Amino acid sequence: MILSVDGIHKTYGKDKVLKGITFQIDEPKIVALVGPNGAGKSTLLNIIANLQQADQGKVTILHKSNQDHSIFKEISFMQDNSVLYDYLTGYDHLQFIGDMQGISKKRLLLTAKRVGMDAYLNKKVGKYSLGMKQHLLLTMALVNEPKLLILDEPLNGLDPTSSIRVRNLFLEEQQKGTCILLSSHNLSEIDRVTSHILFMKGGELIEENIALYEKVFYHVLVDDQGRAAIVLKENETNVSYDEEKFVFTTEECPLPSFIRLMEENNISILDVEKKVHGSEERYQRIYMENGAGL
Repeated sequence: MILSVDGIHKTYGKDKVLKGITFQIDEPKIVALVGPNGAGKSTLLNIIANLQQADQGKVTILHKSNQDHSIFKEISFMQDNSVLYDYLTGYDHLQFIGDMQGISKKRLLLTAKRVGMDAYLNKKVGKYSLGMKQHLLLTMALVNEPKLLILDEPLNGLDPTSSIRVRNLFLEEQQKGTCILLSSHNLSEIDRVTSHILFMKGGELIEENIALYEKVFYHVLVDDQGRAAIVLKENETNVSYDEEKFVFTTEECPLPSFIRLMEENNISILDVEKKVHGSEERYQRIYMENGAGL
């Protein structure tokens, strides 16, 4: 068990923000938390990360209470950019985390390069764009190689190129065994990285893992499409081809098997998208019919 949220309630004055939220994640997945503004998403993430206290209920992470300080080296929480200091450089922020957790400079720099922020690491944060700040926040969350990564609106402010990089990074982290819980308003991006969606409305969980009931397709771009097609045919893999990408479901070809085949034949994977058909329609049915929007 990676994360267990059991009967979480939270009230501000007379406003019941969370009403008995319960769900569990047992294996490394990318799980999205979706809902309109005011649904309680950020409050729930803060409670899971032990930055706020629930009025009732409990959170267990890696079989320990989320109030057990020993788990903090196993988890990371990416908050909004209000936690950044304009007068410090990006590297100053990373170095602070490194000093606190005994992380080497080499790992800090490698993580910054993976995220794509190494070119402006030594600039002061006050000169960063919104997208650059998002890169820094994500780098800060990844440097300790967490087993549970909690992200509040990680795709906010990213341009298309950065979105692709971050999306692929999430998939890489999942393959390495990291569980990711993220909130986002961007349904199309969510569909590309996860089939596990928790819908929240009025402080309640509407339907758990609703997208598991939808058809999930992987769209994969490689650097040598011709040779990849030959390899797939030789291995009798049921994969179709559409708009320069290979397309398949988990049932037709598990993603790890596809990646392994490409690696064994020195074929580079340039982009991976996971698309869940129908999740936007589900969102509209759950929220828009009653006048609740993003």
